[in-house]
Amino acid sequence: MKDADANGPLTLRDIARQAGVSLATVDRVLHNRPGVRPDTVRRVKEAIERNSFQPHVAAAELARGRARRFAFVMPSGPNLFMQQIHSYLGEMSGWLSARRLAVEMVATDVFDPSVLAASLETLAGGDYDGVAVVALDHPSVRAAINDLVDAGAKVVTLVSDVPSSRRHHYVGIDNIAAGRTAGALVGRLVGPRSGKVAIVAGSQGLRDHAERIFGFNQVMASEFSGLDVLPVLEGRDEDERSEQVLSRLLGKHPDIVGFYNVGAGTQGVAKALIDSGREKQVVFVGHDVTVLTRKLLLQGVMDAAISQNPGHEARAAVRVLLALARGEPILIEQEKIRIDIVMRDNLP
Repeated sequence: MKDADANGPLTLRDIARQAGVSLATVDRVLHNRPGVRPDTVRRVKEAIERNSFQPHVAAAELARGRARRFAFVMPSGPNLFMQQIHSYLGEMSGWLSARRLAVEMVATDVFDPSVLAASLETLAGGDYDGVAVVALDHPSVRAAINDLVDAGAKVVTLVSDVPSSRRHHYVGIDNIAAGRTAGALVGRLVGPRSGKVAIVAGSQGLRDHAERIFGFNQVMASEFSGLDVLPVLEGRDEDERSEQVLSRLLGKHPDIVGFYNVGAGTQGVAKALIDSGREKQVVFVGHDVTVLTRKLLLQGVMDAAISQNPGHEARAAVRVLLALARGEPILIEQEKIRIDIVMRDNLP
């Protein structure tokens, strides 16, 4: 990201070194003074843009008495996608240090509204400048988010939104569109066959899961009405529980031809499909490209993954929190998270 000292903020001297020019030349470019060749101006501006360097903001950061503190409230447990976000945040350490930012991780049970709300409430008195939270859409969670805002923290919802709260911004995909995409894939891959379609979600209290289900059902009802969509089952994104609920469903309905896994618990649902001996007959669409889903796609157990970039989400959440803390505009197009369809033949 930069080749400056990771323990200090980015300076004009760092920009000069990256551009291969003198400090005086950088100063002339910043102040639009004459006497600098166009190619040199270009190199300096590219170095500034590459590092998102703002000299006046950098000076203000140095004048601050302390580093800014951001907390990321994430699900506890072995959710591979969330672990990817955590890992990408770790890779940003140099970038964070250059901007005098400290990011702390808070693992909690995001499926239990009282536990999640209590975790957020503990942050209200912790002198945090910003909080990013994977949130359950529940009255107690909304109240806890509002308390954080009242305490002066900037709050960003991550992956799953709580739009009725006073959170400042949402970082994540359009989950209704993601669900519609999953529905279109299941319906088209099932083809002319008739039968039932199963859905396993983590929790319908998570707005991202609820919106995906809504979008999925919209498409199934309007375009594939010959397929019978079964009631949604919840596995709390846990492998063992997800395996159990799908195993029971497969045993009860031998005519299941399609399956949509709305959240995590992918290892469990895949095991249930394989143990039933029907992994080649049931169309299986899920979410996110992880080590596990990559393997399932290559094996032909999973047909498609609706993907969102965890690195982009990690970076966007930090950038949005920083912009909010500084009172700067958010670059909406830069922070927009894209939906990708990944199959065995286009695995990244």
